[in-house]
Amino acid sequence: MLVLSGTDRDRLKVLHEAKRKQITQREAGERLKVTERWVRALLARLRKEGDGGVVHRLRGRSSNCRLPAGLEARAVRLVKAKYGDFGPTLAAEYLAQYEGVEVSKETLRKWLVSAGVRRAKKRHAEEVHVWRARRSAWGELVQWDTSDHNWLEGRGPRIFLVAMIDDATSRAWARFVEHDSTQENLRLLW
Repeated sequence: MLVLSGTDRDRLKVLHEAKRKQITQREAGERLKVTERWVRALLARLRKEGDGGVVHRLRGRSSNCRLPAGLEARAVRLVKAKYGDFGPTLAAEYLAQYEGVEVSKETLRKWLVSAGVRRAKKRHAEEVHVWRARRSAWGELVQWDTSDHNWLEGRGPRIFLVAMIDDATSRAWARFVEHDSTQENLRLLW
């Protein structure tokens, strides 16, 4: 007797609606989040095999990508004996090169953690940009910049925009000047 999961029952309901032409195959595909082509294949399986046709083919079987039995124990034993002070990447390379044990560094790392040979590193997010609190008083912090841009688009002299913004109040001051100098910056400040 085949036991259907909740997901399989939901799929089956949508496929039966498509089979009875209550919804289109496109709608069924959208509901199941699969393509129309896969809906047609599932409907063909449903006609041929019955309700069991919706069950995934690998249910109850091991994966095709599964590594041979005993490989994990052998790899962990070799790492403990010969490569105990190596990291998983170097240990995986040495196992492949000298011992004939082909296993990815990630798989080896997981095996070593589960065997207690290696501890999993704590993952902590690195804060890239930490927001700071605004200044409390007006004029305590001012952000200032000069923009060198062709403001008049060739219809006049080259001018610069000197601008500053107060951190506490977000008030901005700006003025156009003919040249960027300390004198012009101080004029804006005063």
